[in-house]
Amino acid sequence: MSERTRRIPRLLVATLAVLALVLAACGSSGTSKSSAGAKTNASASFPATIRAANGSVTIPARPTRIVSLSATATEMLFAVGAGRQVVAVDDTSNYPPGVPKTTLSSLNPNVEAIAGYRPDLVVASNDTGGLLDNLKRLSIPALLEPAAKKLDDSYAQITQLGTATGHRPAAAALVKRMRQRVSDLLAQVPKRKAPLTYYHELDNTLFTVTSDTFIGQVYKLAGLRDIADATANKAGGYPQLSAEFVVQSNPDLIFLADTKCCAQTTAAVAARPGWGDLRAVKDGHVVLLDDDVASRWGPRVVDYLKIVIDNVKRASGGSG
Repeated sequence: MSERTRRIPRLLVATLAVLALVLAACGSSGTSKSSAGAKTNASASFPATIRAANGSVTIPARPTRIVSLSATATEMLFAVGAGRQVVAVDDTSNYPPGVPKTTLSSLNPNVEAIAGYRPDLVVASNDTGGLLDNLKRLSIPALLEPAAKKLDDSYAQITQLGTATGHRPAAAALVKRMRQRVSDLLAQVPKRKAPLTYYHELDNTLFTVTSDTFIGQVYKLAGLRDIADATANKAGGYPQLSAEFVVQSNPDLIFLADTKCCAQTTAAVAARPGWGDLRAVKDGHVVLLDDDVASRWGPRVVDYLKIVIDNVKRASGGSG
């Protein structure tokens, strides 16, 4: 056999070996191929500089050990596909089910306890007790994502977290879906000559919100007027009303965001002195909310808006 004849099968074997390595690297299924491509694209996106509430933050590489000290940020991280990168969340994070909940506190953060999880990114909604400065001393990147004031703030934070974790396309897609759902819902808001009024209850001591808050903005989008806007003391957007003030205001709708914390029900509201005669109670427009959904500015805010608009339509006689 000539040298050339012997070389052909050797070249064939070498070629097949290379092809096998390529196929193994790419994966035999479409899912594996997409996953490999996603990782490559994610890696190429770093270092990434995020302009969060605490200024420009540079994240050197795709984070794989994220600690979230914000229940809303936790929801956003999982919604954009970064759930597997999250190793610990604070004691208020409870959604989606199965998040790595710990005893970490967002109200009284313990930097040593946080550092114990060896995070390469920390996300928080408040800079309590010098949290950010302490993390900076430990060279741990941190993003401050405070309570939103409007829906655009929520969209911006989702985009930031998507970029920070290597899931920018997924974050963009999520924001697009949210915007479309909001647009579809707002098209259903009944047209009225005079807006319906509402009272939003944060707890059973009658703390509430004004239209200046993120929650108040959601109700404003639904065409409602907040009775708390007429109170003399706005208390930074979260005033405490008197029972007499609520009774005198006689709102068309009552939204209870204290069904979990304070076990409030329609019957409990009706049993309060003078409240049984309120329009909202007599007409069956006391709305029981999930405390968490009604207090966070993550992806589920669209579900919250739907609940509000559905009840506005019902209170308006099904129009819209």
